[in-house]
Amino acid sequence: MNSAPLAAAADPADAAQIVLNTIRRPVIMIGPNNFITYANADAEDFFRSSATVLARSELSRFLPFGSPILTLVEQVRERNTPVNEYRVDVSSPRLGIEKMVDIYVAPVPEFPGSVVLMFQERSVADKIDRQMTHRGAARSVTGLAAMLAHEIKNPLSGIRGAAQLLELSASDEDRALTRLITDETDRIVSLVDRMEVFSDERPIDRYPVNIHVVLDHVKALAKNGFARGIKIVEDYDPSLPPVYANRDQLVQIFLNLVKNAAEAIGHDPQGEIRLSTAFRSGIRMSIPGSQDRVSLPLEFCVHDNGPGVSEDLLPILFDPFITTKPNGSGLGLALVAKIVGDHGGVIECDSTPRGTTFRVLMPAFKELPLASDAEREGDHR
Repeated sequence: MNSAPLAAAADPADAAQIVLNTIRRPVIMIGPNNFITYANADAEDFFRSSATVLARSELSRFLPFGSPILTLVEQVRERNTPVNEYRVDVSSPRLGIEKMVDIYVAPVPEFPGSVVLMFQERSVADKIDRQMTHRGAARSVTGLAAMLAHEIKNPLSGIRGAAQLLELSASDEDRALTRLITDETDRIVSLVDRMEVFSDERPIDRYPVNIHVVLDHVKALAKNGFARGIKIVEDYDPSLPPVYANRDQLVQIFLNLVKNAAEAIGHDPQGEIRLSTAFRSGIRMSIPGSQDRVSLPLEFCVHDNGPGVSEDLLPILFDPFITTKPNGSGLGLALVAKIVGDHGGVIECDSTPRGTTFRVLMPAFKELPLASDAEREGDHR
C-alpha cells in the first residue's frame, strides 16, 4: 500500500489533526503554564466543552479539587519521562459522577514544558473489578470450598470404600460399574482439593526471582507436554530487575496461562505463543482500603494467535467456574487471579479475533538499605 499520495496531499499539521481525531481516546496537550493548547474531538466530548473554550482554559478548571493529575503533570516535566496511572478519579459535576480513568502522560520534547495527556474511561463496575484485582471472585469460592471439604469429602470416602468392597464380589460386568464409581469419586475429591487452595490465606514466602528463569522452565514443560508442536517465541528485556514473588507460584501462574494459550491455538499449524517481559516505568495501582499506591513496573505477557475470547466472556473471565472447555472446571484463571492478587499485582486480558494477551503486572524487588553502624549498635544494646 502506497501512502505517498496522502503525504503529498495533506499538510503535516492537518495530517496530525486527522490522526489524533481518529484516536478514540480524549487527547489534550497543555503548555508550561498548564493552559490547554490542543484537544482532539474526543477530548471535547470528554470535557464537555468546545476546542475553542478548552484552548483558553487551564487544565485545573476541568478537574476536581486536588486532582492527582496535576501532580503527575509536574512529575513528567521534572523527570522528562512518560507515566501511566491507573484508576484516577476525575468525578465532578462538570465531567460526571463516578468517573474513573486510566491516564497516560508524556512530555513533548519539541515544545519544552508541554505535556500530552491521553485518557481512557473506566466504568464503575470496571473500576471495582480491577481495583480488587479479581480477588472478590476468588473469595467467593473460599466459603464454598470449606463447606465442600467437610460436607462432601467425608461421604465420598464412604462411597468409595463401599464401591471397593462391592468390587471384590462383583461380576466382570458389574466390576466396570464399581470402577466407574471410584473414578468419579476421585475426580470430585480432586476438584474439591483444588477449590481448597482458595481458602489458603497464609502469607506468601516471597523473595527476588528471575522471571526469565521461571519462563524458561515453563517453556520447557510446555514444549515437552501440552504445547508440543506449537511455536513458542521469547521477547525478553534482559535488563529487568528481579520480581518480588514466590517462584513456585509464578510457575503455577504462567504454566496455567501458557496451557490456556496452547488450548486456544489447538491444532493450528500456524499457532504461536509469545512470552514477553518489559519494564513499564510509572505504572501504579491503588491499594484497596488505602490511599497508598504501589508501583507495578514489571510487565509479563503471554500472547497467542488463537481465535480470541468471546466479548461476553471477557468481563467474567476470572470468575470461578467460567470455562469453555467441555471437561474444564473453570478454576484455573480464578486461581491465577488470586495468586497474582496475593502478590499485590494485576492481571488483565486483551482479546481480539486475531489473538489473546494475558498481561501480568508485578512489583519489583527492592533491597532494603543497609543499617548504619550506629543503628546496628543500637539494636544490640
